[in-house]
Amino acid sequence: MSKTPAGYSGLQIGLHWGVAALVLFQLIFGESMVAVIEGAEEGETVSSTDQFLGSAHYWVGISILGLVALRVIVRLVQGAPAHVAGTSQLAGLASSALHALFYVLLFAVPITGLLAINVSDSFGEIHALAKPAFIVLIAVHALAALFHHFFLRDATLRRIIVPGAKS
Repeated sequence: MSKTPAGYSGLQIGLHWGVAALVLFQLIFGESMVAVIEGAEEGETVSSTDQFLGSAHYWVGISILGLVALRVIVRLVQGAPAHVAGTSQLAGLASSALHALFYVLLFAVPITGLLAINVSDSFGEIHALAKPAFIVLIAVHALAALFHHFFLRDATLRRIIVPGAKS
């Protein structure tokens, strides 16, 4: 079912950057959910801003889960381009591993968040580990893309910006 297209489709690029923006929102404003949960546990009043952002955190997390599921389906149907020409086997393996870790986190984090709210607070501790993990993965991902663009001067970064861009 999967193909090897020359570049990513507009839908794939839109999903990539849409999910990236939502994850960034979660990383920046996610602490409001902690304030809401702690306020509820201690019977304290939480600011309207924290209530709004806590609710947004919940719904954005569900949106991420749905969009990532759609992303996987689109990838299975449309395929993904091969690594750019000249990519070493080790670099290709590292890239594939990094992307796999992203997908694991993009599914596991919203699920553990839902489990923390609906099943047990202990899932919240697992959920909280995601923030530093995401920050490290995002930094490595962005640095690798910039390395490809500015030092290797290949089309890796261009492919996730311009629909159908070839390697």
